[in-house]
Amino acid sequence: MRKAKISRKTRETDITAEVILDGKGIAQIETGIGFFDHMLTALSVHSGISILLKCIGDLNVDCHHSVEDTGIVLGQAFNEALKDKSGIERYGSAYIPMDEALGFCSLDISNRPFLVFKGEFTNQMIGEYDTCMTEEFFRAFAFNAGITLHVNMVYGTNDHHKCEAIFKACAHALKKAIRLNDTGETLSTKGSL
Repeated sequence: MRKAKISRKTRETDITAEVILDGKGIAQIETGIGFFDHMLTALSVHSGISILLKCIGDLNVDCHHSVEDTGIVLGQAFNEALKDKSGIERYGSAYIPMDEALGFCSLDISNRPFLVFKGEFTNQMIGEYDTCMTEEFFRAFAFNAGITLHVNMVYGTNDHHKCEAIFKACAHALKKAIRLNDTGETLSTKGSL
């Protein structure tokens, strides 16, 4: 079974995350930020990747450290669970509608981390979640997981819907990319990722 558990403690956060790539999308998420928990739960359920995560962060400051550091730890756990990344489909893309909003994600699990993030929020906050942290989460996750990640809020008016659409789009893209291919070989002209 492809899984990994990572713990990381700094002066700002104390995070433990376990990911089970071949899980059933079971989510046990506790960050202290309700909307962020909701997004990570959607990521888990829609990708089929079980995520067990607890973050204790300096929320008295704001949510920045908790959100970004969660992206770091989740990315590290994801990377470790995939090991050398051989035998996976590698690529995944998905459009996801959420009422009036449409989100898109395309990714390559390549060991070449990069993020392209397109989209703007109307409001600064969704509950206790700072919307500008959405891009920071995806950047931290992509760079620590070794993923080339393109995320696009194609359109929408409701910030909750726009954010949820891109988290779910990322989930469905990940689900496709981590599937095992028919040959078990590395999908690369170089022979390795």
